Amino acid sequence: MGGYTRVQRLAAEFLGSALLLTTVIGSGIMGERLAGGNVAVALLGNTIPTGAILFVLITMLGPISGAHINPAVTTVFAIRKELPASEALKFVLVQVIGAIVGVFAAHLMFDENLLQISSKLRAGPAQWFSEWVAAFGLVVTILLTLRAKPAAVAASVGLYITAAYWFTASTSFANPAVTIARALSNTFAGIRPVDVIPFIAAQMVGAIAALFVCFWLVGEPSRQLEAQRLPAQ
Repeated sequence: MGGYTRVQRLAAEFLGSALLLTTVIGSGIMGERLAGGNVAVALLGNTIPTGAILFVLITMLGPISGAHINPAVTTVFAIRKELPASEALKFVLVQVIGAIVGVFAAHLMFDENLLQISSKLRAGPAQWFSEWVAAFGLVVTILLTLRAKPAAVAASVGLYITAAYWFTASTSFANPAVTIARALSNTFAGIRPVDVIPFIAAQMVGAIAALFVCFWLVGEPSRQLEAQRLPAQ
């Protein structure tokens, strides 16, 4: 992330979060409209664009900000002392704001009401454990791929989220900013506001657990990789 100003890094996190949520909400709306009531087809229409945009976002924004686009990922790198706490807090703020802006953009494109509150039920131990698994797997994917092959992080994260949409009961939010923003869309990809806090708690615990598992498994990645960090979702 050398050579870029703090404002540029924050702008990259804002832009990445906005484009991610525009894709998540927009593809959910499009998928549901075209699926003719087939939920599996609608979910597939939501899944593929999300995995694809993550590959694009991490590839183009990674060199600027690290392309965290995810408060859980930012927290992990702050714990690793690879991001100052003050900057990490700013990252989280712009990630959440950007995600909300992305939701509004999707609503405008599909002629939906701009301001919405989701009524989509996503609650219960199975859903919460799914989010723990989703965030755990995401952070493991990022940290271990950074060590093994940094250039493959964008593809690895995109493919992981594509898979996790289908192997988790929650469809793998794995991202507190995404979770907050999706509460503001009463569409296919929404989540009730009352369900947001348990999701975020599970995501954060899963992400931090992954950090310690990776540390135990392989130790600290080489500092030579620091300039190539490309975290994600």
